[in-house]
Amino acid sequence: MTEIPADGVKTPDPDEPSLEALVGRWLTIPDVAERLALPLSAVRRLIDDRELLAWRVGERRILSVPELFLHEAVMRHLPGTFTVLADGGMGDEELLRWLFTPDSTLPAGDCPVEALAAGFKTEVRRRAMETAW
Repeated sequence: MTEIPADGVKTPDPDEPSLEALVGRWLTIPDVAERLALPLSAVRRLIDDRELLAWRVGERRILSVPELFLHEAVMRHLPGTFTVLADGGMGDEELLRWLFTPDSTLPAGDCPVEALAAGFKTEVRRRAMETAW
């Protein structure tokens, strides 16, 4: 993980993949709005309410959402998982890294977000509590 020194400035670990590469496919806010058939303001509200998590990606730092967060709707177990991890002291970057970091011990999928999509909310949240605390 990325170390945060006393001065608060993050020093990226050169062995860690970039967050953009770790997540893989990202959707811009207009793409999310189109996929969910919602107005842009509703998507922004989902982000403000932390039902979705967005990150600035690419050379132009465009606000985007990981594609795996969406199916026909926003994955319903995301907000509670975000809360567990954030309450444990994780920032948004750490939270996204945790959700997309491969974990072969999970019952389904390669990473926590895939396990959530497969219905293993309890197992993912249990691990989130252990990790965050």
